[in-house]
Amino acid sequence: MKLSLALATLAVGGASAFSVNQNGGLRTSTQLNVFRQPIMAGNWKMNPTTESDALNLAIGFCALVDTLEDTCGLDESETCTEVVVFPPFPFISKVKDIVSEKGVTVGAQQVYYEDKGAFTGSVAASMVKSVGCEYVLCGHSERRTLFSDSDVNINAKVKKVLEFGMKPILCIGETQEEYDLGITEEVCAMQVSKDLAGVSKKDLENVVLAYEPVWAIGTGLVCDAEDANKVHKFIRTVLAKMYDEEAAQSIRIQYGGSVTPESVDGLMAMSDIDGCLVGGASLFSDKFARICNFKATEE
Repeated sequence: MKLSLALATLAVGGASAFSVNQNGGLRTSTQLNVFRQPIMAGNWKMNPTTESDALNLAIGFCALVDTLEDTCGLDESETCTEVVVFPPFPFISKVKDIVSEKGVTVGAQQVYYEDKGAFTGSVAASMVKSVGCEYVLCGHSERRTLFSDSDVNINAKVKKVLEFGMKPILCIGETQEEYDLGITEEVCAMQVSKDLAGVSKKDLENVVLAYEPVWAIGTGLVCDAEDANKVHKFIRTVLAKMYDEEAAQSIRIQYGGSVTPESVDGLMAMSDIDGCLVGGASLFSDKFARICNFKATEE
């Protein structure tokens, strides 16, 4: 299979070879509609701690790229797996300089919805666009909970990212309390409807959704693959009501929440899981390489 490298940088912690899986690395048409390109994303969060470490990660990733038999660029082909990684803001530009020769691009972990002004500590969409970002995370649970990012603000960010020609990865998902109350579907429906308000069907083509049950993020707990798939299917019913069935079936929906090399194959075997948004495992080259080189086998 081909592996698309729409990637900010891969956090390199080990020296495992990143070899292409020839037996199921790309999901077959029975597992994934041909128009939904698999997408793997690694969120570095607030890591690594220094610029030199970040550049070493970029260099290490480029060494892994050289082991691939074939690669393709961002959106070049629907028959390859797209990979996106999001380093912290200070490292984006220099990381891009290192990885650009490999056809790799960068993504931003978040932006503010205003274009410019007296917003100390904020970053505008135009800024991350100007340093080469192709994707922006919107609505990540840590931004919602730690920084009080409301659905109104998330919606404004999604539309601002689209306005500047980038692609938002919109994160949604229930908390532990909401999960225990059995209102997962209600929470996801509310977030999708609020966060995509005013986004046209045409613009939706450039949106990726990421279902991240908050109780599984960074906890080591993983939502059962079949349960996650049911939520993804439900999300598509919400989108079908908001737009139409074509839009609902075309959008890519990732799963996020303590994804590991051990869990990825089962997740990617599901019909409506189109990729993974990976946190901690993306900080280790061997783990993230294995996740990107998934083998979607039926459970």
